[in-house]
Amino acid sequence: MAINLSKGQKVDLTKGNPNLSKLMVGLGWDTNQFASNYEFDLDSSVFMAGANGKCQSDQDFIFYGNLAHSSNSVIHQGDNLTGAGDGDDEQVQIDLKSVPLNINKIAFTVTIHEAMVRNQNFGQVSNAFIRIVDEVTNQEIIRYDLGEDFSIETAIVVGELYRHNGEWKFNAIGSGFQGGLAALCNHYGIEVA
Repeated sequence: MAINLSKGQKVDLTKGNPNLSKLMVGLGWDTNQFASNYEFDLDSSVFMAGANGKCQSDQDFIFYGNLAHSSNSVIHQGDNLTGAGDGDDEQVQIDLKSVPLNINKIAFTVTIHEAMVRNQNFGQVSNAFIRIVDEVTNQEIIRYDLGEDFSIETAIVVGELYRHNGEWKFNAIGSGFQGGLAALCNHYGIEVA
């Protein structure tokens, strides 16, 4: 049975389950169709950061233009351009045992493609969630529903896996940013043109 988290809650993943390694991280959302003249295109991205909270190279930024980390520990399953339908809109596969030791944090984010041009923001998005599934047992182990706390933000750090004393934990963050993907890239030390 999945643990339902609230914003700011942290939970151990591997301490009580040392064999846990292969995860599927699903992200999903709905959009308020009347709120914009344009289709919504939300994009999930993953930032793999070191102890300083920053990515050490562009390879540590996993998104629709770079689907897999060189270690194959994080593999994005591709861009969903519409978000239509129920369930996960985008998925990321994680192999905890393959994550390089210099990576302390794996942050899961969602941005709105061309949000400024399209005059879109997360106030027009509802039912956003992240869930973590044990790929071996196909059991959902964690779910975090973000709620409706956003208005003008165009990017969200949904949650993160992080190492603590040699174990992996999950932190339900739900923190919004203005400035879209560029703001997130700057936050995690990735230079944008």
